[in-house]
Amino acid sequence: MNVDELLSGARDVMTVKRVYGDPIERDGVTIIPAAKVAGGGGGGGDKENNGGGGFGVTASPAGAWIIRDGEVDWEPAVDATRIATTGMVVAIIFLLVVRSIAKGRAKVKLQAAKAR
Repeated sequence: MNVDELLSGARDVMTVKRVYGDPIERDGVTIIPAAKVAGGGGGGGDKENNGGGGFGVTASPAGAWIIRDGEVDWEPAVDATRIATTGMVVAIIFLLVVRSIAKGRAKVKLQAAKAR
């Protein structure tokens, strides 16, 4: 695969259709879904025309534009997995801090008991 073919494929993938979905119309309301899309690629070769390359794309929901009665509103997507993961990380850090404080207090009490 040459670099021109790689770039052509990347252009085909990175279009506005990857960011905005087809509008959905129901009961006078139009919803246009949107996503965060990121991509990257690379390639290379040598003096003997041996080469290769690759391209990758990732996408995640961003939200939706909602058109109702001539007004447009943005409704962000909620990433429940990210919220849950953040909550677990905060809880773990909290428990580690509480454990550290408890160990420190126990050590101080032990030293005070030995000093008597």
